[in-house]
Amino acid sequence: MAYFNSSRRLQSATLHVDGEARPGWISGAERCPTVGEEIYCAEGLAEVVRIHGKISDGSRLVELRLPGPKAAPFFAAASNILVAPKAA
Repeated sequence: MAYFNSSRRLQSATLHVDGEARPGWISGAERCPTVGEEIYCAEGLAEVVRIHGKISDGSRLVELRLPGPKAAPFFAAASNILVAPKAA
């Protein structure tokens, strides 16, 4: 069943990561995360499970997993995640 004009539909603003949420962290498009690294996404903190090829905006497709024993992996564009800056 399709819900074309439903209030159940997700708002696009809830799917974008707010850069102000983690001051000092940078976009995944600037520095691609590594497997096992903790990142910040629209759902909060997550772990990078796998890194896939490039997508239309030029960033990578990353597979993420939220903390928790039964959390299923999901995908996000690297341009829509925040990664901690590397310590010099």
